[in-house]
Amino acid sequence: MKIALCTSGMTNGDLDLSAFEKLGEVKYFGELSRKELFALVSDCEVLLINKVTVDEELLSHCPLLRYVGTFATGYNQVDINACNKRGITVCNVPDYSTNSVSQHVFALLLNFYGKITEYTASVAAGDWVKSKTFCYFPFPTRELSGKVFGIYGYGNIGKKVACIAQAFGAEVKICTRTVPENCPFECVSLETLLKTCDVVSLHCPLTEATAKMINAETLALMKKDAVLVNTARGGLVDEAALASALNEGRLAGACLDTVDVEPMAANNPLLNAKNCLITPHIAWVAKETRERLVGVAAANLAAFLSGKPQNTVN
Repeated sequence: MKIALCTSGMTNGDLDLSAFEKLGEVKYFGELSRKELFALVSDCEVLLINKVTVDEELLSHCPLLRYVGTFATGYNQVDINACNKRGITVCNVPDYSTNSVSQHVFALLLNFYGKITEYTASVAAGDWVKSKTFCYFPFPTRELSGKVFGIYGYGNIGKKVACIAQAFGAEVKICTRTVPENCPFECVSLETLLKTCDVVSLHCPLTEATAKMINAETLALMKKDAVLVNTARGGLVDEAALASALNEGRLAGACLDTVDVEPMAANNPLLNAKNCLITPHIAWVAKETRERLVGVAAANLAAFLSGKPQNTVN
């Protein structure tokens, strides 16, 4: 059993990947050109990926391929129909990042509300040393308590974020495709969510229906002092429209962990947009989170090899 395993963006040498070596002959690879990738995977039966695009072109170079495993919950980079035609099983890793992503939502938001970056930079510059009073506050801060916190998408991460927001004293509203039974939070339409919430946090997959759901039209519905949080997929947002809303003061801020094209392009309009906090897609990278990811991915492959596949998406 030959296994091609992409380590790019997943480990800096701090993860134990030996579980895969017990299941077959592993060929590790990082960033490769498409041509190099085609040559490497041509004799493999298993392909384990993170951001590699698995499409008709790649599959045509993998006549022996039987299994594609993602080091992720999302699998929009895999052409499911093409895999189905070839009888290739595709498995993902659900729920591995719930704790870390929900934590990052509030790390970003509390940084924005509390102006932590501005104040720590100010102290480092000597402003507190020069202060004539015991504290100074040139950067206005806000409380999360009492705010209306909107969540689009009510999967595992959305549910966790809702509970944390409630613990901070926020009023939680959710918008989700299928209204859950016995939901403790008010379920509203997207229009109502955008119009009434002080914070809107996105927790849905990127699909044809959700692509650029945050655009000029929907941004116009949001409160002027509202904050948009996106730790899901960059493609959910029309970046030019969001940058315009921020720069023109039509939206108070944005807290983002993902953009449409990654790595971020030098001409991305959000790069220097006003009141925009951006982290480089790190909500999922806590070591405990990645260890959990590797464990489930290895268990998925072992289950497939035993004839009892789990976490299949096709």
